[in-house]
Amino acid sequence: MSSYRQLLYHLVFRTHGSQPTIKQEHVSQLYAYVTGIIKNKDSHLYRINGVENHIHILTDLHPSIALADFMREIKASTSMWMKNSGHFPSFKGWAEGYGSFTCSYMDLGNLIEYVKKQQEHHSKKSFEDEYRLLLMESGIKFDEKYFP
Repeated sequence: MSSYRQLLYHLVFRTHGSQPTIKQEHVSQLYAYVTGIIKNKDSHLYRINGVENHIHILTDLHPSIALADFMREIKASTSMWMKNSGHFPSFKGWAEGYGSFTCSYMDLGNLIEYVKKQQEHHSKKSFEDEYRLLLMESGIKFDEKYFP
């Protein structure tokens, strides 16, 4: 008998201090790097996007990989790559922690569109307001001390 799984995650993480250090003119190289990490983990990237101070990743996660290990590798590897690439000179690293939201396959199309439209979305709403809303909609209790 084969094993089947569908482990969809909407992952969100921000730059240190929410500083706008992800320069959009080089973001396609960053996203390609993240895509490679995800593929090497036998996982599938559905969509990645973000703005100057945070990134959204919509991915399937292989069941042999712990989410915390997956995120640690993405954040550590991209941080090192961004600092060494010369394309993100103001980047100091990622903030501690991340948001992780499990998703239904039936919501995949809407979530892909949501991640795809980050620039448009953030012309009206700050990262902090977006993140608070994601946490509340997911029923996650949070501490306001982590919101500037």
